[in-house]
Amino acid sequence: QVQLVESGGGLVQPGGSLRLTCVVSGSILGIDVMGWYRQAPGKQREMVTIINSKDEKTYAASVKGRFTISRDSAKKTMYLQMNSLKPEDTAVYYCNVLRLGFDVYGKGTLVTVSS
Repeated sequence: QVQLVESGGGLVQPGGSLRLTCVVSGSILGIDVMGWYRQAPGKQREMVTIINSKDEKTYAASVKGRFTISRDSAKKTMYLQMNSLKPEDTAVYYCNVLRLGFDVYGKGTLVTVSS
């Protein structure tokens, strides 16, 4: 069983930066893809960025060049560095892993971009 815990959300001004952290507990064997998703008020959850077992990264067009995904397998931790934040980045951000064919999400951390 895998559990995910996100942290690092908060209130930031437009143009600012935040780094989100996702700690994975349980076995990481069989994890094919890790990533970050977000859900803004009144909108569906969307993919922000994913990284696969070959370290290949995919970014949503809206965050490309501003957000960076990384991970430290030894620490079973994944990060999302978010720069040049915009009000439209306001959302609950969820850590996700695809393991043995199953999607697992954390409970999310709220990011609010506002002046």
